[in-house]
Amino acid sequence: MTEIDPQELADRYAAHWNLPDAAERRAAIEELWAEDGRHVLQPPVEIREKAAELGFAHPTLEARGYDAIELRVARSHERFVEKQGMTFRARPDAVRLDDVVKLGWEAVSGETGEVVGGGLDIVVLDDDGRIRSDYMFPGA
Repeated sequence: MTEIDPQELADRYAAHWNLPDAAERRAAIEELWAEDGRHVLQPPVEIREKAAELGFAHPTLEARGYDAIELRVARSHERFVEKQGMTFRARPDAVRLDDVVKLGWEAVSGETGEVVGGGLDIVVLDDDGRIRSDYMFPGA
């Protein structure tokens, strides 16, 4: 297993959501993620409620592979960074246990500097230190 500083990984992870240039964003994704990496998101409450109405007790959203992850990051960038003026940053409490890293992140208003959101990610690394699986819990 490659030696990875968990806080450095958390900082790079948060930073790639902020990148405005598509080519830089793709390069950051390929550096951070395994080729078949998967990003699994706990959906917002309104999506979970609608899914429950349809009989899905535990809905999740998933993006797998560079192209899907790139689309996920790009859409998040458009919605939160470009349109709402936020930036993402890592909380200073990332920890690693074997091939698992727990990292927290915050969404910060570019206008006020106020923290307006955040969450917790549990990432599982491959042998090269790239993200194999990322379990995101917004609001945690």
